[in-house]
Amino acid sequence: MIVLVGLLLAYANGANDNFKGVATLLGSGTTDYRRALFFATAATVLGSLSALLLARGLLAAFSGEDLVPPEVVQDPAFAAGVALAAGLTVLSATLFGLPISTTHALIGALVGAGLVASSTGIDRSKLTHGFLLPLLTSPIIAIALTAVVYPILRSARARLGVTRETCLCVGETVLAVIPGSAAREQLMQTVSMPTLTVASQASCQVRYRGSVLGVNVRPILNAAHYFSAAAVCFARGLNDTPKIAALLLVGGLVGSHAAIAGVALAMALGGILSASRVARTMAHRVTEMNPGQGFTANLITAFLVIGASRFGMPVSTTHVSCGSLFGIGSITRQAHWKTIGNILMAWLITAPIAGLLGAAFAWVLRAE
Repeated sequence: MIVLVGLLLAYANGANDNFKGVATLLGSGTTDYRRALFFATAATVLGSLSALLLARGLLAAFSGEDLVPPEVVQDPAFAAGVALAAGLTVLSATLFGLPISTTHALIGALVGAGLVASSTGIDRSKLTHGFLLPLLTSPIIAIALTAVVYPILRSARARLGVTRETCLCVGETVLAVIPGSAAREQLMQTVSMPTLTVASQASCQVRYRGSVLGVNVRPILNAAHYFSAAAVCFARGLNDTPKIAALLLVGGLVGSHAAIAGVALAMALGGILSASRVARTMAHRVTEMNPGQGFTANLITAFLVIGASRFGMPVSTTHVSCGSLFGIGSITRQAHWKTIGNILMAWLITAPIAGLLGAAFAWVLRAE
């Protein structure tokens, strides 16, 4: 039961989280949904499999051994209750297209189940300093770093003579190109009429043009954007996989290698089959963005999450990546504050809901 429920949680995590690393690729018009999803899946699986070498500290932290006594950690009812509570919380948010934190849900479930299963309660000092502080500070740090780094990169681009242009594209056909950033209405006015171009998709894309030392910068910047997205997906797999795999180790039915491989597969399936709603929110409903802004957000997210994973700090990729996008939206004044408000509200209620569910499931399973 623990293994099945743990894999359900991994599926829910993939559905809610897998696309977050490549949301900037879709939101900036750099690529389409299917290509972005395939790219995200491959990079996430690579990060998941690397967790055995680089993120062992998170395996221990999310077994609950620092929050409750060892005998509680080895109680199958405790592990199953945590996995069920966190999985249902994340799946529910995914159905509404809300990007919440699996880490946040796991911590809430650990606390709720721990209060029921442990006669001595939970270690509040460890909860505060080992879990809550990294979760609360990481999005703030992401916003601050984005506010500092993006203006520097934008200024460097301008000094190198790299400019922006906006194209109206229908399928693979470019109908119009004008300098700078422009709305679709402006582009339509530049199209010679009559024009008939048939395709399944029309879009406005902001692209970079110019050369540095005789080299065209557009393919280089696009490659950098893809690399930054891959880094975020890798970091998410590295950070989230051991948190979920820790629950599968209870009872000794599977080893750490099998647990991480199973979680990686379930996360990949969750992303492939159920990521579309959260993808739309992250790519289009948080803020408008161009490739350079997306690259900056990804760079900050990958830096913070990989660094935290290396030192066993349970930060949330969701909080960090959303924080980076919030920072971009604030600087460019294109943030969609209603969507951001909904996301923040979902973050506030994630832990209490998961905690209540964790307590309820642990109580029922222990009674059985």
